[in-house]
Amino acid sequence: MSQTNRIILALVLGLAAGATIAALGQAGLARAVALLQPVGTLWVNALRMTVIPLVFAVLVTGVANAAGAASAGRLAARAMVAFGILLLVSVAATAIIVPALFATFPIPPSAAAALRAGALSQHGALPSVTPLSEWLTGIIPVNAVEAAAEGAVLPLIVFALFFAFAIARLPAGSRDRLTGFFEAFAAAMITIVQWILRVAPLGVFALALGVGFHGGLGAAGALLHYIVLLSVMCLLATGTMYPLAAASKALTLREFARGAAPAQVVAASTQSSLATLPAMIEVAQRTFGLPAGIVGLVLPLAVSLFRISTAIANLSAAIFVAALYEVPLTPADLAAGALVSFATSIGSVGVSSQVSYFFGVMPICLAMGLPVEVLALLLAVEVLPDVFRTICNVTADLAVTVLLGRERRTTPR
Repeated sequence: MSQTNRIILALVLGLAAGATIAALGQAGLARAVALLQPVGTLWVNALRMTVIPLVFAVLVTGVANAAGAASAGRLAARAMVAFGILLLVSVAATAIIVPALFATFPIPPSAAAALRAGALSQHGALPSVTPLSEWLTGIIPVNAVEAAAEGAVLPLIVFALFFAFAIARLPAGSRDRLTGFFEAFAAAMITIVQWILRVAPLGVFALALGVGFHGGLGAAGALLHYIVLLSVMCLLATGTMYPLAAASKALTLREFARGAAPAQVVAASTQSSLATLPAMIEVAQRTFGLPAGIVGLVLPLAVSLFRISTAIANLSAAIFVAALYEVPLTPADLAAGALVSFATSIGSVGVSSQVSYFFGVMPICLAMGLPVEVLALLLAVEVLPDVFRTICNVTADLAVTVLLGRERRTTPR
């Protein structure tokens, strides 16, 4: 049985066992639930332990390498600009669309209460709203070490960006030594995360047991709401890539749709943009007739740095958590979440979806002052949205490649 299936099974068994124990009303079983619930909290805390150092190390190496790639050639620089613009537009649109969706289609109150019942009791009091003036003055940290110690994600990311661009301006020897150090540091942190995720079924079971005991099986409705939300947002983003590619006038919308379909099928089956790269190269060169030089540079760069669905879905997940806990989000909160989502999507690591999920969503929740305990339960149902995430990323990669290669398109074979 795969790790994903084990996590899903742990979620189902935990919810069912918790609801059954609550229905039986036996004091001894209730005490057993109380003893097991801290196991889930410890597991979430272990993941939180890695977030700050991992975010900093991955951002430094990712941004420094991206800056170096952009300075290496005009086409790479144009690709980086295109990636940045599309990512900024996507997170801004997400910050507007998702709250509007929740206003129109709110989480059923009973389902929301059921899902947060166990996790909320572990989290304690929710944070108060930060005044706008305080939020603005806190973006640039007075003390970067203090910001890291306090879990202030947005100020830490600002410092990491300054640091990464400074590294990119260093002589080659110094630049390589620093990026090599942070790459090794990030690899070590990822290894720790992978160790923690090996016991994910136990952590998810303990958390789901508490949710089932306190809220019953009604939590399934909130989880379904989450699945639909992320899937719809990824599908909307995928749909916008077709007119974007057609705007190049190198292909019609129908030609792009027919040509991209084989790569999208591979994306859905593998749930990995990296594994779909050979299929994307085949489509771009043979079907779209794009020059090999452009395809060979832009597509690998896009797979490494341009994860548009990651930025959209991770911010959507954080806004879902806010809606679940009935936390009002100010424009400053949404701006902070959008900026962190943008930054972490650029530095997103090319590892398993479980690792990248916590790397992407948890910093956004921390930056917005939201609880993170429920993320373990949301991870268990990420399988379906992850299919749409990958399809969206692959479609966007092909659309940007068509845009950048429109002036030098050759005749398709």
